[in-house]
Parts: sequence; C-alpha cells; structure tokens
Amino acid sequence: MANAVRALAMDAVQKANSGHPGMPMGMADIAVALWTKHLRHNPADPHWLGRDRFLLSNGHGSMLQYALLHLSGYDLTIDDLKNFRQLHSKTPGHPEVGVTPGVETSTGPLGQGIANAVGMALAEKMLAAEFNTEDCTIIDNYTYAFLGDGCLMEGISHEACSLAGIWKLNKLIALYDDNGISIDGKVENWYAENVRERFESYGWNVIGPIDGHDVEAVSDAIALAKKSDKPTLIDCKTVIGFGSPNRAGTNKAHGSPLGEEEIAAAREAIGWEYGPFEIPQEIYDAWDAKAAGKAMEDEWQAKYDAYRARYPEKAAELERRLSGELPENWDDIVFDAIVQAAGEAKTVATRKASQMALNAFAPALPELLGGSADLTSSNLTNWEGVQALRPDNMLGRHINYGVREFGMCAIMNGIALYGGFIPYGATFLTFADYARNALRMAALMKIRSIFVFTHDSIGVGEDGPTHQPVEHTASLRIIPGMDVWRPADTCETLTAWASAIERKDGPTSLILSRQNLPFVEREEYNADEMAQGGYIMLEAPEGAASVQVTLLASGSEVALAAEARKQLLAMNIQTRLVSMPSTTVFDRQPQEYKDFVLGAGKPVVAIEAATSDIWWKYIRGAGTVIGMNTFGESAPAGELFKLFGFTVDNVVATVQQLLNQGK
Repeated sequence: MANAVRALAMDAVQKANSGHPGMPMGMADIAVALWTKHLRHNPADPHWLGRDRFLLSNGHGSMLQYALLHLSGYDLTIDDLKNFRQLHSKTPGHPEVGVTPGVETSTGPLGQGIANAVGMALAEKMLAAEFNTEDCTIIDNYTYAFLGDGCLMEGISHEACSLAGIWKLNKLIALYDDNGISIDGKVENWYAENVRERFESYGWNVIGPIDGHDVEAVSDAIALAKKSDKPTLIDCKTVIGFGSPNRAGTNKAHGSPLGEEEIAAAREAIGWEYGPFEIPQEIYDAWDAKAAGKAMEDEWQAKYDAYRARYPEKAAELERRLSGELPENWDDIVFDAIVQAAGEAKTVATRKASQMALNAFAPALPELLGGSADLTSSNLTNWEGVQALRPDNMLGRHINYGVREFGMCAIMNGIALYGGFIPYGATFLTFADYARNALRMAALMKIRSIFVFTHDSIGVGEDGPTHQPVEHTASLRIIPGMDVWRPADTCETLTAWASAIERKDGPTSLILSRQNLPFVEREEYNADEMAQGGYIMLEAPEGAASVQVTLLASGSEVALAAEARKQLLAMNIQTRLVSMPSTTVFDRQPQEYKDFVLGAGKPVVAIEAATSDIWWKYIRGAGTVIGMNTFGESAPAGELFKLFGFTVDNVVATVQQLLNQGK
C-alpha cells in the first residue's frame, strides 16, 4: 500500500517534469498508518461534519495527499493524477481548498498548515464546549497534520504551537517527517535545536523518535497520542525519497523528478512490478475507504438525528452557524445601529467606533470570535461583557494571542475553514507586514476572516515612522479578493463591520484611526450607498450639473475634505465631497455608478495620508492627489498633518491651482 503511494508520486512528478517526489516517498508508511487505521473520513462526503481533519503542512509534497485521496476513493481519478500541475487540473502544485475534494486548506507556504491546524483544533474544542451535551457528543473529531523541518524552521510554527499547548488542544496530533534534509542539504548545519525539548516547553506531549517506515509503530504512537490531555507531536524518523537507490536520503530527492532510469531502479528496489500509473485492483481494494466511511458517517448521523430531536434549538443554531447564515433580524440590527450612530454624531477614533460596532453586533452573533495580538486596550477589540478564552473556559469569545501577528492570522484562517465562527483579530496596521502571507492565503482561499488594523497613518504621531504605516493600506488593497475598509466616522465604521460580517466569499481588512475623528454631517445616512464602497457624501449645493471639483477622501481625511469644501463653497466653487471607505468594493460597482459618483470628466482631488499611487486611477482628467510619498516623522500628529500638507488651506490652494490651470 505504501509503495503504491511512492509509485504514483514518482510517476506524476516525472510526467509533469515538476514537483517534489521525496517527501511522499518518505512519508508513505506514515500515511498508511494514519489513513487506514485511524483517520475518520468518508470519501463520498468530504464535508461531513463528523470527519477528522487532515492537513498537509509540508504542502510541497502534494502528490502524497493526491495519491491518498485517489486510492481511498475520493472523486480524484487516475487521469487527474496524470494531469498533476497542469492548467485547471484538480491536482495543482500545492493543495488548494475548493479545488481538490478532501483538501481542507491551501498549504505550501511552510508553517501555515500547522497554524491552520491549531485553528481547526481550537474551533473543534470551542464548538464541542458549546454544543455537546452530557448525553450527546456530536462535535468530536481529531485534527491531524503532517509537517517537516521547513515548517518547524518557520517562526510561525513557534507562534501557533505555543498557543496550542497553552490551550491544551489534545485532539491535535502532528506527525513530523524527521528526515534531516531540506533543499540545501543536511539540516544539521542550520537546524539543530532539540525538537523534543522545544515542544515539551510549549506544553505538548512528544512521542519518539520512532521508525517512520514501521506502520505498526506509527499506528501505536497515534493511539497513544489520542490518550493525551495535550497536543501531540510524533517524531517519525524517515528517509527522504525512500526506495530511490541513488537519491534516497539526499536533497536530490526533494524537489525535482527522479528521471526515468532512477524511477526504474526504484521500482526494482521496492519490488513494484507495475507500469506508470498502474495500480492493481487488490491494492485499490485495500485502500478503499468508501464502505467504512459511509458506516462511520451513518453512525454519526444517527447520533446527530437524536441530538436534533432532543435539542432542536441547539441543533438549529449549530446548523445556522455552520452554514454561515446570519440571524433573521440581522438587517434590522444594522439599520438600528446606524440610525443611533447618526443621531449621536460622536467625535471618536474609528478604533473606538469599531468597538461601538462590536457592542451593537456581538450580542446577536455568538459566532463572532475576536482577538488581539497583545493590543486589546489599543485595538479595542473586546466588547461589553465578553469573556476571555482560557483553557478552562472554551466559551470565551475573545482571544489573547500575545505578540504573534502571523500566528494569529493563520490560526484565524483555520477557525474560518472549520466553520461555526466568524473570526477577527487585530494589531497595529504597520505590523500587517508580519502577517502578510496569512492575509494573502485568506484571500486565496476566499474565507471569512476579518483583520482589524488600527493606528492607520501618520496620525500615530510621536511613535514615529517605524509605527506610521504610510504604504500598508495600499499594499492590502492590491491583494486580489481582499476587501479593505478605511471608514471616516461611526456610521461608516458600522457599515464596514456589517459588510465584513456579511461577506462569505473572502476576507476583509478594517483600517482604523488612533486619533479622534469628527463626525461628518451629511443630508442623509444611506447604508446602502455607504456599502458600495464610495458614495456622494455631500453634493454641490446647486446640484450635480454645477460641480466644478470633486474632493475624494477616505478615513481621517474625509473630515478634512469636508472642512475644505466649506471654504470652497464660500468662494463660490461648487464642490462635491465623495467618501470612499473601500476602494476595493467601489471598484466592483457598475461603471455607470462609478461615473455618477466621481463625476465623469470633472476635476478630482484625492486626499489620503498614505502612499498616493492607488488614487490616480480615479482621476480620469484634470486632478491631483494629496498623499504621502515618503516615510513619516516623529512628532505630534497635528504637526505631522501640517508638515505633509493635510490641511484645509493646502486642499483649498490645491483646488484653486487646479481650476486656474484648467482655465
């Protein structure tokens, strides 16, 4: 059975002339132990709630997972394996959720798979605490992760695994492919820490080293791990490229095809008598998990049917949350909150407005799961009455992630993938760089993670350029599929939060100010218009046809633009004010709407205390951008806004110059 996996990996990589055969060949026996003796899954129903989760953190060895899925009966044919790494195939170079049935998360960026696994194991434990009863256990699965030296070298594994130990995620079992080889050769020259002591210091149970080519030894280790009250790391000593006479145990087996001659020699060495992509029926029969999987799912479904009959309200709530649907009265909750905010017209920082949104929305959303990377009092991500998550309180809904931005965001992604929660986590915007690849993976996977970033501009002030994120908002806006909101006041902040919560097809970043922002008075507070990302906040008094210039701004600069508009109107310059809290959402609107808002052919002055490049696309004729093209300085915020030209006088002078040039 293990040799079937090795043969398929060799053949697929060779046919594609691209890929990583070494890891699948080395971990094949470990896979046999887990997939045939422990893993609870049903190939006919990859989304069955009661299944165990399997994640391939060392995702470069994707042919291992594809071979396992094919052999055990998932909808992945031998032709799909032959199409490995080809355009639009179901077997891409690295596993991608939503592309291949049975793949739980997209992996490849090393370390993120194990962090996702921590998130999934946490979600399982939290849902179990909330929905299981003394007589009905319906949330009860293990999360298994394969990982290698590369995953453990990445710092994110430290961030995530440390938290897993603190949270006592005893149903998380990681199997470590301890082969001592990475791309550059033997890892002992650059990776020499004591892995056992490292994980024991995290609060993990560590088993091994064991022989990773001994199926029974691996199976026994998994059985032992299931008895632990801690997460478990099983250290499996393996030989990379096992079976390859000339490349096994070397970096030459890692990331390139073995070649026809070496494959033939490997077939002889392991006693595999069959041709490329040829698997005998008795091997298929031994691997086939469809009948056993159906029996396991049927047993679980009977238990769940009894649970639903006995606890109909709990079952209905669980099903609602797992489906991603919001409560029936959600629209009313949002409307009432915006009406109240408009009536109060508070001058507050948008980070405080964000907390007001949480106070309004969280009581109706038990699935909302918040957190902060050791900045709760600055990010304001908690809400009235919320309990902190602790190992002995899995009903808490606010997580202290510690100073672990990357780990936080990747764990959130795992939570979102598991389902039942809408996770959000926060840090300062300048530290989005630390978490960048997890943000990208959330967008790639199209999952509902919400990233909250405060202290959004030179308004940070005295902390100086190290903490003033002049380029970060633009860098988030260019991630495909990432919605980015930078609201101007409480109404826009409520709208941004509502849009993020409602969005099912991708992540959202909320960009919030440290400093207080004036509430911007306008004639009406239309949530539907605000939700389109950009809208006419204040029209020229004499109507659309009279507009001479449009001021376009986001976030803290909207109030500045509103004050400049007053002066321009006093000078008889008909001025429209457009607020654009989300360029990404606005860009998806119909062209007619965008032309209507921006005033096709009218001069535009865009204003944002950040890098200016992204705003030029909204200036189709005459116009300019008041933005940042340098790093900031260390000084009080008011002095910095004056220094860099974010003043009413400068906006007015810029408009006058623009109009005079036009004449």
